Amino acid sequence: MIPIINHPDYVAQIGDDHRFPIKKFGELIKLLRKKNIATKYNTFEPDEVSVTTLLNVHTEEYINKINNLSLDKDEIRKLGFPLVKSVRRRSFVATGGTVLASKLAVKHKLACNTAGGSHHAFSNQGNGYCVFNDVAVATSYLKKKYKYKKILILDLDVHQGDGTAKIFESDDSVFTVSIHSKKNYPSKKQKSNIDIELEDGIKDEEYLNVVNQLLQKIGDIQFDFVFYVAGVDVHFEDRLGKLNITETGIRNREELVINNFFKRNIPLCGVLGGGYNHNFEQLVNLHSILHETCKKILEN
Repeated sequence: MIPIINHPDYVAQIGDDHRFPIKKFGELIKLLRKKNIATKYNTFEPDEVSVTTLLNVHTEEYINKINNLSLDKDEIRKLGFPLVKSVRRRSFVATGGTVLASKLAVKHKLACNTAGGSHHAFSNQGNGYCVFNDVAVATSYLKKKYKYKKILILDLDVHQGDGTAKIFESDDSVFTVSIHSKKNYPSKKQKSNIDIELEDGIKDEEYLNVVNQLLQKIGDIQFDFVFYVAGVDVHFEDRLGKLNITETGIRNREELVINNFFKRNIPLCGVLGGGYNHNFEQLVNLHSILHETCKKILEN
């Protein structure tokens, strides 16, 4: 079965009225269990990521600020979360979760975290609800552990993976791709290896064509590993998205992307990315599509 990574501490105590739907992480694992996608046999609980592993991406000063809860007011404002102990804890275990998921993906070809995709975090600061850049940290970990020469980070969140692009801008061993809304956060975009900007209101057919063409464009590159940021904030009812993608469109996207790399025998680690749907139950369901699709592909 598909390895699923989860930790109870993915749900930080930030207040029920916070704009970020933090409770989705707890409800997602419940839904995955209900659907028999996550069981006691295939669910793994991560440890906190080590400071040594974090230092491959983040500065010691920034790590210490998070560890000591000592960000200043401006830094906390950019982060978007209150800097409390449970947010610190969540940041370490969620990043450890993506590292663990990546190692299990090497073994099983597919694995998914039930958090992750914190792509707005830069090496020296957090932004947009992202404390540590878990995918960047896991990428650097895999490069060291397995001597990988080419890792793809495919980011289909509605917002550009600006922190990820900046972190790896001078690293030829990491290929960053972001398909995102043109007129959305962040206002200042960074330069990925490939950036595809989408106009507001794009619908399923056109969107899936863009994704398919991208996969064909990079089809000749020999990747050792893929991180897939499966943001569902492309959905037409998302509070922070500006696209017009349906649930069916998201399902077709996941099948298209995951099948593409599975058939090429390239290990893939899936992480959640963003999702801020008006309907909370629908949001949790949309996030579960990643894990459901991986299970179906792995078992077929």
